[in-house]
Amino acid sequence: MPRQGDGIVLTNRKARHDYSILDVWECGIVLVGSEVKSLREHHANLQDAYARVDDGEVWLNGMHILPYAFSRGDIDPVRRRKLLLNAHEIDEVTRKTQERGLTLIPLKVYFKDGRAKLELGLAKGKKNYDKRHALAEQDAKRDVERALRGRGD
Repeated sequence: MPRQGDGIVLTNRKARHDYSILDVWECGIVLVGSEVKSLREHHANLQDAYARVDDGEVWLNGMHILPYAFSRGDIDPVRRRKLLLNAHEIDEVTRKTQERGLTLIPLKVYFKDGRAKLELGLAKGKKNYDKRHALAEQDAKRDVERALRGRGD
């Protein structure tokens, strides 16, 4: 049974628009207590965030978590945060990110069994014409669904 407060906190909506997602991993995030409280209140942003592998560890850069209103400590809102993956997953991520043009992008942050989790995607950047093509396909699909819904009356 899911705990109260579990669920998606924030998503990186531009990630699937700007990148083709090739692979996805679920990983934990090392956070301070006040950051967890701030996340539960949806006071975070994944807009410019990305992940990197440094010395056999995966780090999240650029994720902005607003300071919790009632916290005493002063924590940098954009500090590097360590991501928790198994050793074989880190090896796989390292191997795949060494290919040219591939990067690690956070897709969403959510709570699972009371713990903050991050969905990390291996991504390849889309060209502008790819983005236009994807939008055109989406519009066509929506028009077809709308037409079929109208015919069923």
